[in-house]
Amino acid sequence: MDNLIYNYDPDHDERYEIIGDEKFISPVTNLGHGTIIGKLFFDFVNYIIKNDIDTAVFVDDIDVHFPDGSLLKPDLSVVCNPDIVNKEGSVNGVPDLVVEVLSRSTMKKDIGIKKDIYERNGVKEYWIIDRWSRRVDVYHLIDGKFVLDDVYNVYSDDELQNMTEDERVKINYNIKVSIFDDLNIDVRRIFKWWFK
Repeated sequence: MDNLIYNYDPDHDERYEIIGDEKFISPVTNLGHGTIIGKLFFDFVNYIIKNDIDTAVFVDDIDVHFPDGSLLKPDLSVVCNPDIVNKEGSVNGVPDLVVEVLSRSTMKKDIGIKKDIYERNGVKEYWIIDRWSRRVDVYHLIDGKFVLDDVYNVYSDDELQNMTEDERVKINYNIKVSIFDDLNIDVRRIFKWWFK
């Protein structure tokens, strides 16, 4: 089984991942990617603080060591078990929720090998965010397999006008976060840009 390994080489100032024996340079996140992750980080942290929950949220600067030996840096991780977070700044175990924002250069890995690793290790909820189509696919782990719970889209004015009233009424913009009792995140907020 191929393991996907992220690492950072300070002497060469590069982040890379290793799949099998092959090394791949990981691109630096861009403005759109960072904005999406920043908004989600803010939403999760605000909820955790407001509800005084012993849970941590990390962005892609932390190593996550999975039980199967894989080492990943998810774009965003929510960890409800503080015992798996160590003082060296890494997670040794399985986050409860993981988010990956697709990049053109890493898209195949995010929907392929990374999804398989998260599923195999027992991540309870996995979000794949496609910023170009303004879409979030939410998977829940059921009986050891990821099952697509729902797809959340932000529609353009033209797309909305071409829908029937019945279709528009059925649109669900609120992502129900399954690992918390009452957290919903509005998909429209995720993709609302403050820049043009």
